[in-house]
This record gives sequence, structure tokens and C-alpha cells, in this order.
Amino acid sequence: MASKFLLSALATSGTTLKFHLDMEDFRGQVKLPKVYIRDSGLLHQLLGIRTLPELLSHPKCGASWEGYVIEEIISSVQPDEVYFWATHAGAELDLLLFKDGRRFGVEIKRADAPRLTPSMRTALVDLRLDRLVVVYPGESRYALSEQVEVVPLMDLCAKGCNLFEVD
Repeated sequence: MASKFLLSALATSGTTLKFHLDMEDFRGQVKLPKVYIRDSGLLHQLLGIRTLPELLSHPKCGASWEGYVIEEIISSVQPDEVYFWATHAGAELDLLLFKDGRRFGVEIKRADAPRLTPSMRTALVDLRLDRLVVVYPGESRYALSEQVEVVPLMDLCAKGCNLFEVD
């Protein structure tokens, strides 16, 4: 009864509370929010970016890409909860998603051939992720490890794409 009252008072789900209780012993997490502007058109307007060449040479090009991909992922996956995760040691994960009681990680890379990074390895272990995907602007879908797959943004945008389907 007390746990239901606590969940109600916090306006959160059992999955969220369990996650936070599970992570209580993990020290070194960054507890500051990270702000993304999910509307890339608004971001470009605010930054005075009018053309593709201006965007590609702008220092916020990566932030624009991340915001756009985040919007597409949230629209496509419709997760129960979404977080940015980082540690004081420097490991970070662009998105930590909770969906149907499972934990998924997303890294967003604007690179031609993303590779498995120490941050990804740390996130897989520390967060006990069911799966981690790396979204990039390329064309090929490929595995980096048993739990990590590189997925083109176009696959994410395709109808019926399940970002976290397991073969």
C-alpha cells in the first residue's frame, strides 16, 4: 500500500521507481538535465541557419542532428520514459528509454561508421540495458556486438521499423 501511495505522490511508474532504487548504489551519476531542442527548424531559425551549407559548417550541426534524431525516435518508439544518462567519469548515453518494462539505450552519431565506445560498454553494464542502438546517417545496418546494433536513420523513419527488435 505504501509503495502505491509513493508512486502516486511522485506521479511516476513502478518501472521508474524500481530503476531509481536499483541505481541508488551507483555513485558518480550526473544529475543535471541535458536540454535538446527537438524541433530542428526552430533551432535553425534561432541560430540564423538558412541553408544546408550553413548548417553543415555550423558548430551546432551535431546538436541539430541529435535533436532531430531524438524527435524521430520518441515519435517512432513511443517509450514510457526517456532520460539522458551520464557519469562524472565521462561515460554518457544520449537516450535511456523504458518501454514495456525493458531498458534500451540509444547513441546518436553523425559519423560514417560508428564504433563501439567505452561509454557504450559502461552503459550496457551499469544500466543493465536489454539492447543499445546507434543511430547514424549511413545506409547499412550492422552489429557492433551481441547487444549493440548500428541503425541508419532511414530505417528508423521507415514504416514498421522496430528499433529494438531482437533477431
